[in-house]
Amino acid sequence: MDPFSVVLCVLGLVIVGHVAYAQDSQQDYLDSHNAARSEVGTPNLSWDDTVAAYAQNYANQRKSDCQLVHSDGQYGENIARGSGNFSGTDAMKLWVEEKEYYDYGPNSCVSAQVCVHYIQVIWRDSVRLGCAKVICDNNTGTFVICSYDPGANITDQKPY
Repeated sequence: MDPFSVVLCVLGLVIVGHVAYAQDSQQDYLDSHNAARSEVGTPNLSWDDTVAAYAQNYANQRKSDCQLVHSDGQYGENIARGSGNFSGTDAMKLWVEEKEYYDYGPNSCVSAQVCVHYIQVIWRDSVRLGCAKVICDNNTGTFVICSYDPGANITDQKPY
């Protein structure tokens, strides 16, 4: 095998390895959020290190128990838990799948379904995003949090 082929092989392995562990970068979180927001015409979010630090701090607090408990802090937030290497984009898929339960006309979730996570993702007034992920102790799961500034789900206001 010539040296050029060896380099290509090594690069291919690095790229494949990178893709396998992607979906948790700042850009991955932004891209998945902004794709959902573009569908309804809300402006793109931008990454904010202060909001991300808040999310990371709270994720670290959930590392020992992996419980789906909200922080009740200063930001809007979505949380999710999954098994194995549950990624940030896996969490986003769960939140965005709630779109089917949101009815814009009456601004409510249909048939007693949950859609508030989707509403937070697309909320027009949220402009800053920070997300974090931790693998919970004793392999009890993976905890993902995205924090939004300002938060959403204000009673009697539509998200867009």
